[in-house]
Amino acid sequence: MKIVGITACTAGIAHTYLVKEKLVNAAQSLGHEIHIETQGSIGVEDNLTKEQIQEADVVIISADIEVAGREKKKKKKVVDVPMKVALNSPKGLINKIEEKLKEKESKGVKIIMKKFLSEFKKH
Repeated sequence: MKIVGITACTAGIAHTYLVKEKLVNAAQSLGHEIHIETQGSIGVEDNLTKEQIQEADVVIISADIEVAGREKKKKKKVVDVPMKVALNSPKGLINKIEEKLKEKESKGVKIIMKKFLSEFKKH
């Protein structure tokens, strides 16, 4: 699976980069290709290219604030998750996304992710 994503936290420092690291490590260990853009206090880093976005199967936005560039991803399957989810269960998140994308080639990823998030909060 090809994944692109954006991380951003309110301070734009530690959590932004921790989430990126967790998602990248999880995706690579599961055999996926991943590119994550960070939006923080020092600006945008690792800006996603048009090609990366076009080739992606899914966009993960793990942010506790509004992110810039969302309009570039309009025609993609976008999964919005709180940073806490990506920090605490990055492999679980990626596995659930992959499972749900395969189920329908994705009807209702947002509904599916709401269920995942509610299950996650129970733990």
